[in-house]
Amino acid sequence: MPTLDSDVVAAPAPVLPTMRAAVYTGDSRVSVEQVPTPAIGPGELLIQVESCGICHTDLKKIEYNLLAPPRIFGHETAGVVASTGAGVRGFSAGDRVIVFHHIPCRECFYCCHKLYAQCPVYKKVGVTAGYEPAGGGFSQYVRVMDWIARRGVEKIPDGVSYDRACFVEPVNTCLKGVVQLDPQPEDVVVILGQGPIGLLFTMLARRSGATMVVTDSMPYRRELALRFGAAAALDPRDPGLGERIMEMTGGRGADAVIVAASAPGIVEQAVRYSRPGSRILLFAQTSHQERVELSGADICVGERAIFGSYSASVDLQKQSADLVFSGALPVEDLISHRFALNEIRNGIELALHPEPKSLKIIVQPQRLS
Repeated sequence: MPTLDSDVVAAPAPVLPTMRAAVYTGDSRVSVEQVPTPAIGPGELLIQVESCGICHTDLKKIEYNLLAPPRIFGHETAGVVASTGAGVRGFSAGDRVIVFHHIPCRECFYCCHKLYAQCPVYKKVGVTAGYEPAGGGFSQYVRVMDWIARRGVEKIPDGVSYDRACFVEPVNTCLKGVVQLDPQPEDVVVILGQGPIGLLFTMLARRSGATMVVTDSMPYRRELALRFGAAAALDPRDPGLGERIMEMTGGRGADAVIVAASAPGIVEQAVRYSRPGSRILLFAQTSHQERVELSGADICVGERAIFGSYSASVDLQKQSADLVFSGALPVEDLISHRFALNEIRNGIELALHPEPKSLKIIVQPQRLS
């Protein structure tokens, strides 16, 4: 399997009436099929997808059949504008771009309170490759609807690869969580899980000056966490883990905890490792099938604040793009595998059942194999 990055420069190919796409067909199955290339209307963009990251949110939807088929998933999308609809301003065919699949209205009650992910317009997916809109990045082309084209597309600078660029959306979601958590330089922050998202949290939390203690069962991920600035990287299966965290915090427990993985009992661990008055961010608990059981006293008497952060913030769109495009975050170090669209089932299987050194998996829809 080739491991080279996607081309930094790619001119849009002639648009054909049909294209290849990875279609979720139900029963946890994805099938690469020939489907109609989406047509665009006024104010819309057609983007030739060059790179799309596999996100665990999409994996959950596929594995647990959370949405009705058929759908074409994939939302960490980078590519090149293939054509523009009437009235589009600021973009032309050949522009290299990343696209957010959700953008809020900025006018409703939730937008006024900066709770953008709760905005009814935000909840509408505005990027599709066909069927019910679901992101569509696991296809050769996506249609970007008008409100997304106006406010949710960023140009990729020269010299930045599509593979790096497709990290802008996941970096935004993590940055949003870090801004909400607001770690201080004197804080000890525990990050549970060092998969691609947990490692992005490690990169971002380091910028606050806080001391980071991270956990993951895979040695390679712990090694990377240390490289990215963690003070300690521990195995969550270690029976002495709680004692280690207490030693590093003067016997109090962590000032803040980020739950960047989804596993039975992990939220209970977050409470156990935290001090009274701490802040606990739930990031990976996105399925209604997940259940958490906590002691009321641990929250009330212990005065802990537990909160969630979900999806991206339009307020952080430019900042997240700058962090990725400038190289301030070494996101390309997270890429372990690149798959052609025809190989996406192998990529999904690998993402669901990681190997010792597998991390971020990128799908490159223009590759044949």
